[in-house]
Amino acid sequence: MALFGTDGVRGLANGPLTADLALTLAQATAVVLGQGRIANARKAAGKRLTAVVARDPRVSGEFLSAAVSAGLASSGVDVLDAGVLPTPAAAFLVGDVDADFGVMISASHNPAPDNGIKIFARGGVKLPDEVEKRIEEALDAPKLLPTGGGVGRIRRFADAEDRYVVHLLGSLDQSLRGVHVVLDCAHGAASGVSPETFRDAGAKVTVIGADPDGVNINEGVGSTHLDHLVGEVIRTGADLGIAHDGDADRCLAVDADGRIIDGDQIMAILAVSMKERGLLREDTLVATVMSNLGLHRAMEAHGIHVETTAVGDRYVLERMANGRYSLGGEQSGHVIMSDYATTGDGVLTGLHLAAEIVRRRKPLSELAKVMTVFPQVLLNVKGVERSRATDPDVLNAVAAAEADLGDEGRVLLRPSGTEPLVRVMVEAASEEDAQRIADQLAEVVRG
Repeated sequence: MALFGTDGVRGLANGPLTADLALTLAQATAVVLGQGRIANARKAAGKRLTAVVARDPRVSGEFLSAAVSAGLASSGVDVLDAGVLPTPAAAFLVGDVDADFGVMISASHNPAPDNGIKIFARGGVKLPDEVEKRIEEALDAPKLLPTGGGVGRIRRFADAEDRYVVHLLGSLDQSLRGVHVVLDCAHGAASGVSPETFRDAGAKVTVIGADPDGVNINEGVGSTHLDHLVGEVIRTGADLGIAHDGDADRCLAVDADGRIIDGDQIMAILAVSMKERGLLREDTLVATVMSNLGLHRAMEAHGIHVETTAVGDRYVLERMANGRYSLGGEQSGHVIMSDYATTGDGVLTGLHLAAEIVRRRKPLSELAKVMTVFPQVLLNVKGVERSRATDPDVLNAVAAAEADLGDEGRVLLRPSGTEPLVRVMVEAASEEDAQRIADQLAEVVRG
């Protein structure tokens, strides 16, 4: 079974994800990522490689980051320990200090008992599949294990947060003065940096979900639990609310009336503004197959082409890199602004969404009208083989559903990559039609 998933190595801490595995994975990473042209040149010049290590505040991150740092230092790699910071901060810092690679300890929006290890290559970019495979193969291979002065040093990265905040503020071309924002930090990695950055940008800030204790991360708060944020926005009369997940690579929003603004709507607002200002390269937005039909319709109306990828921010990033596009993301709130980041950045996205309220002098509810959201129903049909998605009877049922919907909806069947189920997604002009057609297709998939 492959060790790496779609977003690094993830699992129950002290279950499959042990300190031993973290240390060995770090040692294997040092072997593989220490073989490139630049790395070899540095070693030839008598310099050690350098890695940035950061984590979210879940309690297991303490021993896992210690194990990762130990594995790297034992392999002759100098470690810059950045402490608790968002995943996009770790990625940024790798490039900012010209480190050879970086490691982020986080399980994103998962509950506290889980954790994960994400590895960034030089420049703060995600590893290609073939490099992850080489690291897996190196787990059982001989390690570097220098002695004496050849071992790495572990140092506190004292100005890591300051560097990241300055970078975020530098991405804005205007103050957020006059905007009142409620920030839900999910008791996660953004609990310190997000409120600080919004205040420094000029916004009035109310904060919830910013008291991490190591075990409350994502617990009833954050981008997967928006009820608390909705209530606080309405109670305080704020202009908008911003919700992060545990490692702050996501951003979902709430308007002043408590309506949820998802990743598709955020991308629509940013894409139209960026095109108007000549910042949307090739007038193209990159989204996944799960993005709402309303996003495609809105972009078409504004002369913006939509490139579509498989589900997963790594596929969005790959397409953006290949086309040198400047904006992409997912409905879940992973929004990538490639002029400023190499991965989804929830704080960056929230800042630029708030900036649109100032720039356009309109409330978020008005900005969100750029896109009409089609009702969407998603059903997981469990206990069926992946091949059911391409069964002739199923394909015929899909064709009939598409004919029924016409131009007023769409159908997507997608087998799970990790478990025996097929996902049925239907969008239609009404919730009733979407539910009716999804139920019908699910029955056909069950056979």
